[in-house]
Amino acid sequence: MIPFEHIITIDKTSKIPVYRQIAMGISTAIRNGALKAGILLPGSRELAKTLQVHRKTVIAAYDELQAQDWINVVPRKQVSVSERIPSLRPQSWENTTSRTGYTNNLELPFRHIIENTDHYSTSKIPDITIDDGHPDVRLSPIAALLKTYRSNTARKYAIKTANTGTAQGTPKLRETLVSYLSETRGLNCTANNILITHGAQMSIYLAAQLLLDSNTRIIVGQPNYPVADQVFQQTGAQLLKVNVDTNGIDTDAIALICQKEKINAVYVVPHHHYPTTVTLSVERRIKLLELSRQYSFVIIEDDYDYDYHYTSSPYLPLASSGHNGNVIYIGSFSKILDPSLRMGFMIAPQNFIVQCTALRKLIDVGGDGYMQNALATLIQDGELKRHLKKAKKCYHQRRDFLDALLQEHLSPYISYTLPSGGMAIWIRLREGYSLSRLQTTDHFHIARMDATQNAFRFGFASLNETELTEAVLYLKSILNHT
Repeated sequence: MIPFEHIITIDKTSKIPVYRQIAMGISTAIRNGALKAGILLPGSRELAKTLQVHRKTVIAAYDELQAQDWINVVPRKQVSVSERIPSLRPQSWENTTSRTGYTNNLELPFRHIIENTDHYSTSKIPDITIDDGHPDVRLSPIAALLKTYRSNTARKYAIKTANTGTAQGTPKLRETLVSYLSETRGLNCTANNILITHGAQMSIYLAAQLLLDSNTRIIVGQPNYPVADQVFQQTGAQLLKVNVDTNGIDTDAIALICQKEKINAVYVVPHHHYPTTVTLSVERRIKLLELSRQYSFVIIEDDYDYDYHYTSSPYLPLASSGHNGNVIYIGSFSKILDPSLRMGFMIAPQNFIVQCTALRKLIDVGGDGYMQNALATLIQDGELKRHLKKAKKCYHQRRDFLDALLQEHLSPYISYTLPSGGMAIWIRLREGYSLSRLQTTDHFHIARMDATQNAFRFGFASLNETELTEAVLYLKSILNHT
């Protein structure tokens, strides 16, 4: 007699209903060859007695198995495994369990993107988190944005426009950005030159996939935005790293490289370089554009936090100057609104945007049309401009407050240059002090550290004065005991 009490394991503490556990146990035994096609199964009363469950539970399990074509049920006569089940090699009873396939690893070959997966495990959210430069959601005009979003979902025309042709971005948002970016950044483009993406990261990925392969070379800063480096490496391209100093990426070094070998692209963050926050000087901006024309390479300009400059008006983007279409400009609204609201854009020649849109459709049919149109309304009504004015004043005060805290409490341990804008300060530990002391705990976490530079980013925009004080004093307590 088949020992069903060993084939079917019931866990009454599980969230899976008991009848489904029974059905899964039997179907697993059939798949494993322990139960052959045509074999008779016990009646509902007999199996209920064996498993010590109610008969109706077994009936429900049999009903589900029959609906899925695992078994045949002849009322008041017999229950049997379907004759259409192919003959499978039986396994031992103890190996026949109701475990799902996803309790196992995939042992067949597949591509690995990262080696260390420890950080994917769920952990407690630390009490103190120093991010790498996020906006303060408490200041963000999210309420106004969501109000418009809800309004759009209740209007017939708004529903139609939000669900039609959003692969490149809704026409309303792209047309709104034409005038907005012209007014705020001096960019001269049309709606056909704009692709709306899920944040700047998607724009970087799409551009890299179309520009780079194993036969190409791209120049990046050292240090650089690590996720961008990973994206470029995945294409197979060769990364050539050029030093970043107080004036930004070294364009003389770029010129020397271009004289020796073919360069396909240069990735640059000219406004507030990530992670060091330095601004690319006017002289180097002009030279980089000249090198692009002379040696025919593309400039990927990542301008993720253009709007935050405190001591003077920000430099206009490279993309606003005269160029031959060789500048791909990438921006983001996530640094204005909320990091979880993934809204970015790419500006490039139309033929490149067409191909990026086609590639984007392979992985993402389109963006959130309601949210895009709500953002367009926020821009048109002047709400975004008013928010930026308020946020810039607040973040400027927080930068200066943090500067005073660092000077008072941490000057023996650190060095830094106060940035002219942005949302973070790049802090280096002095000799004798190691980043290893600042590792993540249940109480404390720093989002962006660079062991090679012995430095970390201190995001100040998302923290109020009380929170900034708490973070600095905790850092002091750690470094005091080094």
